[in-house]
Amino acid sequence: MSDRKGGLAETNVPALSVVIPVYNEEDALAALFARLYPALDRLALRYEVIFVNDGSGDRSAAVLRKQYERRSDVTRVILFNANYGQHLAIMAGFQYARGRRIVTLDADLQNPPEEIGKLLEKMDEGYDYVGGVRSERQDTWFRRNASRLMNRLRESTTRIHMTDQGCMLRAYDRPIVDAINKCEEVNTFIPALAYTFSSNPAEIEVAHEERTIGTTKYSLYKLLRLNFDLVTGFSLAPLQAFSLVGFVLAVSSTGVVVFQILNRLVRGEAAEGMFRSVTDALLFFLFGVVLFGIGLLGEYIGRIYQEVLRRPRFIVSAVLEDLSSDASTGTRQERNVTPFDRTHS
Repeated sequence: MSDRKGGLAETNVPALSVVIPVYNEEDALAALFARLYPALDRLALRYEVIFVNDGSGDRSAAVLRKQYERRSDVTRVILFNANYGQHLAIMAGFQYARGRRIVTLDADLQNPPEEIGKLLEKMDEGYDYVGGVRSERQDTWFRRNASRLMNRLRESTTRIHMTDQGCMLRAYDRPIVDAINKCEEVNTFIPALAYTFSSNPAEIEVAHEERTIGTTKYSLYKLLRLNFDLVTGFSLAPLQAFSLVGFVLAVSSTGVVVFQILNRLVRGEAAEGMFRSVTDALLFFLFGVVLFGIGLLGEYIGRIYQEVLRRPRFIVSAVLEDLSSDASTGTRQERNVTPFDRTHS
């Protein structure tokens, strides 16, 4: 018995789904396969691996297709028609995942797949969401310190506490993923979203390896964009802070004007030069604050605009999966998918 996502009867539900977004990782996939499947086999549980090809421009889709043909019993491949970003790729994987627990993993092997067992052991203690914290990060000095700065910014503006928000090696219980799947916002940050739904979250240290194949897909601009989405998507603190700044500036400006009037009355024309210089500096500062405020309001209004349009967040062009209830029959199917609603498209 199957549903429209390819789900199987309850007796065939995997214990674990591993969701891996893939974008231009052609050279790294062979090494990933060589370590991922043995690591999962050693767990001695029923599992599935869901690769989401995020509109790769290289041969990643072809490599994933070949891997599906080799291990169709435990492999599913979702093919996007274009590049929509890592988090929307994970959202698609969540919507197709059937496991009672879901683990997300990057394809670049910086987070070793052998660490998945540690997350599951932590969940066995009663936690419904386990985040990885990279020990001895193998990133550049700039990336490490930029990450710490963004962590502090997030914690100061939201009530979301994650030691390492950039680590994608995370484990989610089924109810958490079901709640995430009900969310329809265009821009989101999945680890933070999961934290808001979790009743008992935890973190553990996981290994982190140096990237030896390929290049990072996150430029400085994308990192800033991601963190700005995180702050504006989960908090009104930026707007509230801007209102506070506006109030302080209004009071300060009034005080400066009163001071200059009194100064002019006492010193006469001698105070004229200082009055002009202070006024010019104040105007330049106020212009900067106003422009920043307009940009901040634009971010929130832009989010509202995107939600009102109700456009599909992503388009799945095909799904490679074994729809049979008994994988030993070797029944395979490639489905061309037409978006049927905003959540699953």
